[in-house]
Amino acid sequence: MADIKLDNLGINNISSNSNVSKKTPSKNFMDTMKEVVDEVNAHQKTSEKALSDVATGQVKDLHQAAIAIGKAETSMKVMLEVRNKAINAYKEILRTQV
Repeated sequence: MADIKLDNLGINNISSNSNVSKKTPSKNFMDTMKEVVDEVNAHQKTSEKALSDVATGQVKDLHQAAIAIGKAETSMKVMLEVRNKAINAYKEILRTQV
């Protein structure tokens, strides 16, 4: 699933008990999302380079180029799904009556 790891999203910091954990996470959500977006951007740049190398005939290993393009596509799809889930959650919060 690209190089996006759930550990980076703080999933392991969620505790199953009802008490609020006194342990503060090392990163906040915004910093984590910025890192993930930067990582997706790096995959996209690598994919663009691979595509241009294939188009100009400078590619040394077609298999590696195809892998780079696949990683970029998969990481973009994952990022868009996370974005869609975040937007849906935000809309649900707005619909909640106080």
